[in-house]
Amino acid sequence: MVGTAGVGAVSVSYPFTLINNGLAIMVGVGSASVLSRAIGKKDQATVDKIMGNLIMMIAVCSLIITVIGTVFTRQILLLSGASGETLSLAVKYLRIVFLGSVFVNFSQAANMVMRGEGLLKRAMTIMGIGAVLNIVLDPILISLLNPLGMGIEAAAYATIFSQFVQAAITLWYFVKKSKNVRICKIRFERTLVPEIVGVGISAMLMQVTTLLQQTVLYNIAANYGGDTWQTLLGVALRIQSFAFIPVWGISQGFQPAAGTNYGAKQYDRVKTLAKVFMIGATLVSLLFYIPIELAPKAVMSLFITDPAIVDQGVANFRIFFSSYILQGSMIVIITLLQALGRAKKASIMSLLRQIVLFIPCVMILPMIADMGIRGVWAAPAVVDVIIFIICAGIAVIEFRRMSLLKKEVC
Repeated sequence: MVGTAGVGAVSVSYPFTLINNGLAIMVGVGSASVLSRAIGKKDQATVDKIMGNLIMMIAVCSLIITVIGTVFTRQILLLSGASGETLSLAVKYLRIVFLGSVFVNFSQAANMVMRGEGLLKRAMTIMGIGAVLNIVLDPILISLLNPLGMGIEAAAYATIFSQFVQAAITLWYFVKKSKNVRICKIRFERTLVPEIVGVGISAMLMQVTTLLQQTVLYNIAANYGGDTWQTLLGVALRIQSFAFIPVWGISQGFQPAAGTNYGAKQYDRVKTLAKVFMIGATLVSLLFYIPIELAPKAVMSLFITDPAIVDQGVANFRIFFSSYILQGSMIVIITLLQALGRAKKASIMSLLRQIVLFIPCVMILPMIADMGIRGVWAAPAVVDVIIFIICAGIAVIEFRRMSLLKKEVC
């Protein structure tokens, strides 16, 4: 509804929205990890501090992001290599998104605390309300504002309003309905902040470093193929983000279960849960992997209406998603490290996957055997295979460590 340039604008803006996602995930995952272990230990004093500390962290960090993001929107987007009409539209879109940072961040972070409490259905329902509202508002607002030349702004307004509604419902729940996790004193808790940041930083790195990762991809794709390949890559990254949602959701369901049982010293349960969730995440990923690999043209046509452009990207699209089947196990293992409080290991894995291995790979592969643009698309798949092997080794080490802890308890 916003045209090819509008799709491109949203695509190049998307990586920078991960700044907000990263902040929310850091505070949310860190708080949920602390909460689930506190519940396992029956430590109500810690439980009572979680939400007040979360609100304070989110408010301060969101204010900083909003000010910097709205003032330097154009400079930030120039990092992606965007130019011309795409850049102009992206500035309009991203500036509005930054203005709604506090709603996005609070609703996402608090939703993770809800999951950490074990209230997965309620968390899913509230998140679903925001998502459905966004889907409904997008065509309505775009239809109303497109004649005024504000189609791209309408898409941003739909997102922010839906996040505001979701944040309001979430706040109402913790004020009026929650029986265990309530908002007590809104303040920084010195005993909690270091642990929350330590555990949550790995989850944040997965999001924020995606910003750097995708920015590098867009720039290198532009060097080898110009605007057309930027558009194709933008679509692939959007589909990748959508396909990642169920895998991420499974990992978030796993986190409170693993953390609570670990806090209660039920180590065999933690190991069993990890194995079951890895299998489940792999099976769910097949729902996306199979159609993407068998019918890539049909999938890409959902986002691009020009058949010639779609045909140009089909082969590379398959290569890009060839390792997606491994992501479920990788994410569950990294989430296991977060749930157990293994902050350093989780952060190292995130950095390896998103930066340390990825950037050299995406820069070097195009120069090998004249792969060119195909090397850009192949780089994520190669990195995922390497990380999967490392994650498997870490899982074995953690399982052995829990077996030793079990013997000490007995």
